[in-house]
Amino acid sequence: MRGKRAQKRLILPDPVYNSELLSKFVNFIMIGGKKSTAQAIVYGALEIISKKNKADALKTFEQVIETARPQVEVRSRRVGGANYQVPMPVSGGRQNALAFRWIVAAAHARKGTTMKEKLASEFSDILEGVGGTIKKKEDVHRMAEANKAFAHFARFSR
Repeated sequence: MRGKRAQKRLILPDPVYNSELLSKFVNFIMIGGKKSTAQAIVYGALEIISKKNKADALKTFEQVIETARPQVEVRSRRVGGANYQVPMPVSGGRQNALAFRWIVAAAHARKGTTMKEKLASEFSDILEGVGGTIKKKEDVHRMAEANKAFAHFARFSR
C-alpha cells in the first residue's frame, strides 16, 4: 500500500453560491451527517455578515478564509536524539483545514447566542483583525518565527 496515492475526493460546489470552498466549510461544520443543519448555520451566518457589511457574502467569506490561513507552522523533527520545532510552509489544503478548524473552534468558544450568530461574529472579528482565529494564527506564526534557527532541519524531513 505504500506506493499508492490517495485519490482526491470530488467535492461538489454548494447549491446556493456554487463554491467548492464554501461546500468544504459546510462539510466541516456538519455534525452527525446533518448537512441541511450545517448549511442553515453557514448560510445564516453569511446572510448576517453580508447585511452588516453590505457586501457580497461569497466574497466576504473568501476574504475571511484568506485572512485566517496560516503561511507557516512548526513541525516536530527528531534530529540526533533531540526534538526540534522546525518551521515549515503550509500546503494549500492544510491552510484551509487549519483556518476552518480555528474558525469553528473560536465560534464554539463564544458564549450565548446561536451558532450562526457566533459564526457571523467570528467572521466580522476576522475581517477586523481580532478574535480567537487571528490570535491562533498569530501564535502559530510567532512560534515559527521564534524557531527560525532550526529551519535548516527542514531539508532532512521525509
